[in-house]
Amino acid sequence: MRTSTLSRRHFGWFKSRDQKVAMDDITIVDQSLLHRAVAATALGNAMEWFDFGVYSYIAVTLGKVFFPAGSAVVQTLASLATFAVGFLIRPVGGLVFGPLGDRFGRKRILALTMIMMAASTFSIAFIPAYASIGMAAPILLMLARLLQGFSTGGEYGGAATFIAEYSTDRRRGFMGSWLEFGTMVGYIGGACIVTLLTSTLSSEALLSWGWRVPFLIAGPLGLMGLYMRLKLEESPAFQAYSESVEHQEHDKPVYGLGSLLRVHGRQLLKAVGLVLVFNVTDYMLLSYLPSYMTSVLNYSETRGLWMVLLVMVLMLPCNVLGGLMSDRLGRRPMILTASLAMVVLAIPCIKLIGSGISVEIFAGFMLLALCLVAYTSSMPSTLPALFYTPVRYSALSIAFNVSVSLFGGTTPLATAWLIEKTHNTMVPAYYLMVAGVIGVITILCVRETAGRPLRGSPPAVGSRREARAVLSGDEPLTVDPSLPRI
Repeated sequence: MRTSTLSRRHFGWFKSRDQKVAMDDITIVDQSLLHRAVAATALGNAMEWFDFGVYSYIAVTLGKVFFPAGSAVVQTLASLATFAVGFLIRPVGGLVFGPLGDRFGRKRILALTMIMMAASTFSIAFIPAYASIGMAAPILLMLARLLQGFSTGGEYGGAATFIAEYSTDRRRGFMGSWLEFGTMVGYIGGACIVTLLTSTLSSEALLSWGWRVPFLIAGPLGLMGLYMRLKLEESPAFQAYSESVEHQEHDKPVYGLGSLLRVHGRQLLKAVGLVLVFNVTDYMLLSYLPSYMTSVLNYSETRGLWMVLLVMVLMLPCNVLGGLMSDRLGRRPMILTASLAMVVLAIPCIKLIGSGISVEIFAGFMLLALCLVAYTSSMPSTLPALFYTPVRYSALSIAFNVSVSLFGGTTPLATAWLIEKTHNTMVPAYYLMVAGVIGVITILCVRETAGRPLRGSPPAVGSRREARAVLSGDEPLTVDPSLPRI
């Protein structure tokens, strides 16, 4: 079989400057479709993460509702353990939805994950408390969390892939930053609802019915997100690849896990390392620290929620600015700087949070938030660029969810358990420092992709003028000088 056919089938588009490149090779992205795709994907992601984030914000209350009376710390641990269960099933979701997204398209699978996420979250609102049905209550809660985790296994990989494949090469960082903008909007929505409830309702009302309200909101939000996603067109990169192999459908490569590991193993390991530092920071700051302030530092429950809410609101414009900076400065400098800062600042930040002084608590949160922003603004464009078009959804979903399940989603539970065993309130800082070291090592092994075409995709520009500039320029047309060995 000819090399060009092997390239097209197994890796997608691949040409270097010494090969003939024509105007027809270059993808000119429709800007109105691009903006609609980014908006719909980010909004859908916000809705999904509203559903997923609400649980962590109300974890202390859920511990009292669904688990036997006893130590408040033990109830919180039990609630966080159920939270972590949803993450353990995520790799299974990635293994299922990733290959489906590579075979049948990104758009359809993203619509399916939206339906499943909304339905599972909505169902939590109707589970009776432990006092009513005993052990059946935590079992039903765990089943709902398993479905949440399974559906989320196909969400981030698909959403990041979809936006990256729709974006132009020069603005992929900026466009990708809106995905995490949507995530934070979802977190903020969840935090606002939970904070409002905990601030206005009595403890009895919150335990009786108030905790159900955030989960009830998931139903209409899910329908809205589904409608927007169904209105989208498939990404240009996936369409181009599908058209290039449509006449060889009987011979189209189907990657099993073994071949994926063999051909793309190194890239998968890099993705796992990047996702680890990204998500440990994310879940430590936005999910665990509010509970840490309540159960370990004995602050009021609303104090931690209001603090993280304020920090997330300030992160929103910083995230978009970070996306622009990643296009200008590159992905590697952004991630490397954040990882080094995490190693240096983790202990001072946790000490500030434990000071009891509001200004110092805010300073500790905000310094960690700036490190997180460097990740949230650059990772949505960095991670999809690690993989080739035919396997991008599969590879990213598998790597992302394995890493999140083992290291990110378990961060609240592992940190709470370590504090309980060691009685050392600085455990969160040590946890963040280890993640930062892994981030430094990993990003040093990653090639810079800012301004370059995605692996396996032709150059993507916003106009014919940009296309002519690409044809007449001398910038490389691919990230890799040669294709991986099959």
